[in-house]
This record gives sequence, structure tokens and C-alpha cells, in this order.
Amino acid sequence: MRGSAVRRSVVQTDAVRRAWRAGLSVVVATSAYGLSFGALSISSGLDLWQTMVLSLLMFSGGSQFAFIGVMAAGGGVAGVASAAMLGLRNALYGMSMRRVVAPRGALMPIAAHVTIDESTAVALAQPEPRSQRVGFWVTGVGIWLGWNAATLAGALLGDLLGDPKQWGLDAAAAAAFVGLLWPRLQARQAIAVAAASAVVATALLPALPAGLPVIVAAAVGVVVGLTNWLGPKHESSLPDPGTARHPDPAHPRGEHA
Repeated sequence: MRGSAVRRSVVQTDAVRRAWRAGLSVVVATSAYGLSFGALSISSGLDLWQTMVLSLLMFSGGSQFAFIGVMAAGGGVAGVASAAMLGLRNALYGMSMRRVVAPRGALMPIAAHVTIDESTAVALAQPEPRSQRVGFWVTGVGIWLGWNAATLAGALLGDLLGDPKQWGLDAAAAAAFVGLLWPRLQARQAIAVAAASAVVATALLPALPAGLPVIVAAAVGVVVGLTNWLGPKHESSLPDPGTARHPDPAHPRGEHA
């Protein structure tokens, strides 16, 4: 029993280290993209304080870019609507993250605020509960700090930076996210969803306002989930994730580490 506990502790320590590395790598890549937002926000007509309020309080890259894009085109209400629609995905993330992170008291609003694409992806990519929580907090809080610092720098130095795309900042966050997603594309269903969503989003990009192609593409995943297309036909035959993770009777199923 003692040997089993030691091995479990070593595995958890290694998993936590990997969660830290994964979280910090995503923080660096995503925060760098904040330079682009700060510069584009100022060029779209927002002042420094408006730009910083968006990053501090809205804190959702897709929603922020959609908002300033529509505002630059002269659409006030449409900008708010586009940003709100994109922000709905964070509410869906929160449903799963509440169970994983299990925040209490004053941590609940903080956890809700840093529940974004990247913190959710890093958390769910980890193998056990403790590393999931570490991945979530390192990524979420780290990006909030880095994104806002980069936004401020981009807003102040926008003219000196020139076109942010020439530095590759427009692809940094996407590349980091693909890096997290790629190892999970092992089953036929996951590969089919990723490919179909990419095709749908690309096809709709020229026709729909910014942000909407991503929302429509997300519907592909919803349909696949409801129909279980290409998925296992008998879910009851699959091992219980909780049992597989904690085979030791001394470690009850579903209990957070």
C-alpha cells in the first residue's frame, strides 16, 4: 500500500509539472496576441481606457476582436451582439470547469472570469484532478495578466509596431490551441468533428460577420454529440473514467486529489 501511494504521488507530481509547462507555454503565445488587440483597438477608434476596460472586464479575445471589428465598421449594436454571442461559449465551459476546479467562496467569481478557451483546454488535457486544477489556474490567471499587459503595450506602441500580422501575432494563439488539441485527435469521432468544423468555418468566413462562422461550426460538434455519429455504439461497455483513474479502493471514485 505504501509503495502504491508513493508511485501515485510521483505520478501526480510529474503531471503537475507538465500542467505548469503547458499552461505557461500557452500564456506566452496567447498573451503576445494581446499586442495585436491593443494596436487594432486604438486604430478602430477606441481610446486607451476603453481598450483596457475591454481586456480587463470582457477578457475574451474572440469577443473583443469581434467587438472592435464591428465598431470600426460603424455598427454599435451589432458589435455588442457579436461579442455576446461569442462569449456564450464561456458559459458552456463553466459547466464543466465548475466540476473540475471546484472553486469556493471568493474564488468562484475569479474562476468564472478566467474560464476561457485556453484555460479550459489546458485543464481538460491533464490526466488527473490536481494537475487539471493547476493547468486551469496557471493558464487562466497567467493569460489575464499577460493579455492585459500586452494590450497596454500594443495600445501605447501601436504605431511603432506597424501591422501586427507581420510579426505572426495573429497566428500565435491559434497555433497554441491547435498544439493542445492535436494529441486528443485520436478517435474517429474527434477527427471527423475537427475536420468538419474547420471546413464549415472556412466556407462561411467570407459570407458571415466576424465570429459567426465559429459559432456555426461549433454546432457541428453539438450535432455529433447528440447523434453520437462515429462514436461508440454501446457506452455502457466503456470503462468508467472515474474507476480507471482511481483503481485503488482507498481513493474513492470521483474524489478530487
